[in-house]
Amino acid sequence: MTGLPCSAACERNKQPILDRLVLHFADCTRVLEIGSGTGQHALHFAAALPHLVWQTSEVPGHLDDVCAWLARYPLGNVRAPLELNASGLWPAGEWDAVFTANTLHIMSWESVRGLFEGLRRALLPGGVLAIYGPFNYAGKFTSESNAAFDGWLRARDPRSAIRDVEAVHGLAATAGLVPLADHALPANNRLLVWRRDARDGLPASPLPG
Repeated sequence: MTGLPCSAACERNKQPILDRLVLHFADCTRVLEIGSGTGQHALHFAAALPHLVWQTSEVPGHLDDVCAWLARYPLGNVRAPLELNASGLWPAGEWDAVFTANTLHIMSWESVRGLFEGLRRALLPGGVLAIYGPFNYAGKFTSESNAAFDGWLRARDPRSAIRDVEAVHGLAATAGLVPLADHALPANNRLLVWRRDARDGLPASPLPG
């Protein structure tokens, strides 16, 4: 890892996340990761799940870290990152799985809505969505550490915040996604999993605010 940007959080959480993705991505073939960060997750998951083609992505201007990791540890089933902004235009209907970690609380709520709008184009009917990170339940923090983290996020950027899981489920439902699982993971994080209705086309109704 010498000379590479390294996320300690990724190193801690990659195996607990993988232990669940093994189950949920067993029948998938093409995964789009939103916000790949350093690329540590992509490399760990793709090495353990060789049946998957793992497409990394990052917002414009933040691709260098992913590229550096992929250059140092090349894997045949990991693709170079796409430039992808959650609020922008997504490529249509290419993936049967989408994964993102520690992004919803960084994004503005407008961008979270944009992410689910994008999923309506990118995720195939029957495809799986998995989102990792901290969430509130019934409007309440699940731990004192999450409350402190939320305060830090808002001080850094007022548009950032730990999201209410009920609001996220509302966006998911309007995007044609059915909840599959809500896994408790270490450090007061969750892995939320949905499947897109296999009969679902592109919903015409706008997502809720």
